[in-house]
Amino acid sequence: MNILTTIAEKTKERIAGEKNLLSLAALRAQAESNSRKLPAFAFEQALRKPGLQFICEVKKASPSKGIIAEDFPYLSIAREYQEAGAAAISCLTEPYWFLGSDQYLREIAAEVSIPVLKKDFTIDEYMIYQARAYGASAVLLICSILDDDQLKSFGQLAQELGLSALVEAHTEEEIHRALSCGARIIGVNNRNLKDFQVDVSNSLKLRQMIPPEVVFVSESGVQTPEDTRKLYENGTDAVLIGETLMRSPNKKKTLYQLKKAGGNL
Repeated sequence: MNILTTIAEKTKERIAGEKNLLSLAALRAQAESNSRKLPAFAFEQALRKPGLQFICEVKKASPSKGIIAEDFPYLSIAREYQEAGAAAISCLTEPYWFLGSDQYLREIAAEVSIPVLKKDFTIDEYMIYQARAYGASAVLLICSILDDDQLKSFGQLAQELGLSALVEAHTEEEIHRALSCGARIIGVNNRNLKDFQVDVSNSLKLRQMIPPEVVFVSESGVQTPEDTRKLYENGTDAVLIGETLMRSPNKKKTLYQLKKAGGNL
């Protein structure tokens, strides 16, 4: 069993427990009554702006690197990203391997005025209603842990709730699946979550499969201005950057350098 399968199974257990605390019907009512801070589909709109756009991640830990940030002032990090010109923020909510929290999501979404992605291993419609109820503008749908029916139904539900769906793929086959399920934003993960190997050229290779009307995001392993320059020149619309920024002692300066190389200043 690879790490993705393990996390997905643990997530099913977690969501079953959360449903016992708050029913799907009650959560749906919360989601539908929650006043929207940003326009519907704000995440997609932010990524469609000219130049390479940056989704900056608030992340305490990961299964491949362990603890990334011992000190974790998540709100000030989110504010710093916004001030430095991030298009959106990715907030980890998976609690066991990434030490994330829905509470972080709630507080960050309330604090900033840019879209926030609920970064989790979405395996149940319950999590999409959570995203809407807690102030997120987008959810993550990972092809390798969802079948086609789930990709379609979860994507449709997100759209009904005014949320963008970032559909994550790693292979040509998953790109085809994402497109056939109507994905409007496709993220290519440069990290193979089966063995944690990172190769940014995976984005460069798979970019040609994505039609221009679909937003293309490169995820993981983007570390240097040279990386962002290559991705921008290859037609990438946005990059999702986590560890590089989380480890940087000067996040604004690091993001400035990456943005400059990506034609976004």
